Amino acid sequence: MLGCFTLPDAEPGAADQLLTDLAENLSRQGLRVVGALQVNSGGSADCACDMDLRVLGDTGPMIRISQSLGPGAVACRLDSGALQTAAGRVSARLTEGADICILPKFGKQEALGLGFRDVIAEALHEGVPVLIHVPIEQRAPFDAFAGELAEWVDPAGLAEWSQRAVRQGKAA
Repeated sequence: MLGCFTLPDAEPGAADQLLTDLAENLSRQGLRVVGALQVNSGGSADCACDMDLRVLGDTGPMIRISQSLGPGAVACRLDSGALQTAAGRVSARLTEGADICILPKFGKQEALGLGFRDVIAEALHEGVPVLIHVPIEQRAPFDAFAGELAEWVDPAGLAEWSQRAVRQGKAA
């Protein structure tokens, strides 16, 4: 199962906080939650915030996926190599067993076939449900990738969808 949602009019970071709260709640219920959560912090003169990924179930450090490009820079600040490192660490957690995989978003890197795209496919192949945020601007590339596998979920119903997906995964 591939659950996805969008938050079209939300404040920046709202989807990250929603997924963090959900992952913590599911973990408290005893579920093996793997994936990654984005943590936005601080900021500096040349960027609005620093972006890190916390790999769930991994004792390693958070991975900084943003890079400072200097004042006045207009290019993407994403460190694509760091994102691939995070994807590799999530993949390693999948091989140890999981009830559900939560990923921060289907972004530009995933649209290009990179980032967490292979992790999504790996989890689904292993029968592990995946939940991911899809920003509105990535809807078309996500639809092309996921096709009929995608199940759009109302953000208010993410916990219920997750519980149902885990039950169905265990029954299969």
